[in-house]
Amino acid sequence: MLHELPDGTRVRIRPVEARLAAALARLSSESIRRRFLTAKPSLSAAELRYLTEVDGSDHIALVAVLDDDSGRLAAVARCVRLTPGAATAELAIVVGDELQGQGLGSVLARALADAACAVGIRRFTATTLTDNVAVQHLMDSLAVRPQQRARHDGVYEVVAELDGCGAVEPLAA
Repeated sequence: MLHELPDGTRVRIRPVEARLAAALARLSSESIRRRFLTAKPSLSAAELRYLTEVDGSDHIALVAVLDDDSGRLAAVARCVRLTPGAATAELAIVVGDELQGQGLGSVLARALADAACAVGIRRFTATTLTDNVAVQHLMDSLAVRPQQRARHDGVYEVVAELDGCGAVEPLAA
């Protein structure tokens, strides 16, 4: 899927690929902290394997790639079911610093939500720093009803029942 951002940058949304290590190296320390909740100078071989070997059902990942000669990875969104076949999956998303604030995260998250709904995922959860307002707004934009937030030492646990997916079973205690 081709999408044009407000500044004219064109990106393609497609399944994840093995360009993650190079993309991580281009992120600012603040973007890395917001994605991983801590400093993360590089990905281990095991982490890279986990992040790129997805099955499209219990683990779904999409990327936005610049639609220019560089083909550089611009953003990644993924969801992983809490348990195999569950209707709830944990969402994670990161947008390259140079494209933040242009709606790319929302476009990518909506495409991920559509893919998740197609395989029976009805709810996203996310763990985010309390100062990461962008992800909190993104979760609000995906939700049928206002989300639930639990706060623990500077971290929110956010839940969003996905809009357009149908009925959602109640959260387990």
